[in-house]
Amino acid sequence: MNIILVSNRCTQSRSIYLTGWHVFLCIVLLVALTAAAVLGMMRFAPAGLDKVGIRPNQLVYQRSNLSALALKLGEMQARVQRLDALGGRLVKLTGMKPEEFQFDQPPAQGGPLVTAGPLSLATLAQQLETLAHVVDDRSDKLMALQTLLMQNQLSRGLLPSIVPIENGVYTSNFGWRVDPFSGSSAMHEGVDFMAEPGTPIFASAGGVVVYADTHAQYGNMVEIDHGNDIVTRYAHASKLLVKAGQVVRRGDKVAEVGSTGRSTGNHLHFEVRYKGSAQNPVRFLQNAAG
Repeated sequence: MNIILVSNRCTQSRSIYLTGWHVFLCIVLLVALTAAAVLGMMRFAPAGLDKVGIRPNQLVYQRSNLSALALKLGEMQARVQRLDALGGRLVKLTGMKPEEFQFDQPPAQGGPLVTAGPLSLATLAQQLETLAHVVDDRSDKLMALQTLLMQNQLSRGLLPSIVPIENGVYTSNFGWRVDPFSGSSAMHEGVDFMAEPGTPIFASAGGVVVYADTHAQYGNMVEIDHGNDIVTRYAHASKLLVKAGQVVRRGDKVAEVGSTGRSTGNHLHFEVRYKGSAQNPVRFLQNAAG
């Protein structure tokens, strides 16, 4: 192959003779330069497309979003588990049947199919964030409800709520009656339970023993302060089993039935006082039972 070169600077033309081997080397060099240019564009050009038509930076961004959503989903699952446990405790505190609120099972769902198209990653992330705030709000409110229920249970435990004697015969009501000693009308500030001597007497509620000694009218008597200006008295006992300053729980044995003080026979005289005034003990026991 002859190539003729013509230049304005040269007065004469020049010719170059290329063999087939020279042409082959030129073609190889051209192909190599073209391949190098394409590889350089794919490597350094950020606007280049991959095999599926998605830009590399977009693919990294989507993977990052999916990782963030997976992390948020894990947090939501942990919060829901805590809510389930809290719901179970609230069911027990309120006295409801556990089978009525089965927190360990997913809620039943159904209805006709109405499609609205797939959710975008941005929409899904926004809904998860909103749901997280709702779960936090419900958790705070349920925790406050649990605290109130526990306080209510503690308060009820400090109210006279159980009959202080077992197998006793109810012999005298609260209110005006004929006094067995004077025969005149007199106020009976408690209720009487007739029982065998030595029958256990139990604290009707938890509290602190403020009196455990002999009284001229009540005989051997135990007085328990339950807080909130509520006091109970257990009188005419044959034996005292607690001392002043001792903390007792509801149902603890505090004395034994006897006939000491102003008494005509073996029985328990039981009083409930609020701010120093005698109250009908039956009313407390009935309210506690209800």
